[in-house]
Amino acid sequence: QVQLVESGGGSVQSGGSLRLSCAASGDTVRDSIYYMGWFRQAPGKDREGVAVITREDVTKYADSVKGRFAISRDIAKATLYLQMNDLKFDDTAIYYCATDRFAAGWSLLRPTGFTYWGQGTQVTVSS
Repeated sequence: QVQLVESGGGSVQSGGSLRLSCAASGDTVRDSIYYMGWFRQAPGKDREGVAVITREDVTKYADSVKGRFAISRDIAKATLYLQMNDLKFDDTAIYYCATDRFAAGWSLLRPTGFTYWGQGTQVTVSS
């Protein structure tokens, strides 16, 4: 089992920045966090992929966040990060981190390929 805990959400004005963190723990964490990703869900919308990073540090971003968001990880600390710059009103959502050993469809940022999920952290951007 793997537990994920997100932190770093909050309220910012348009153009501002936030850095999200996700700490992974559990007895199988080292064998499970091959793929880690950030997803988000706005009210009334489906959960969508934001960014994914592989064990080899290959990254994939949604077109809507390219050039503004950066995903990174600290393997030793089993922690995932999402640096979010130039935030826009449409970035408002609950942000979730997720991890999986295989993450089918990871390059398409599909949430369905991820097994373990955090509880989410709210990001609110005011215009």
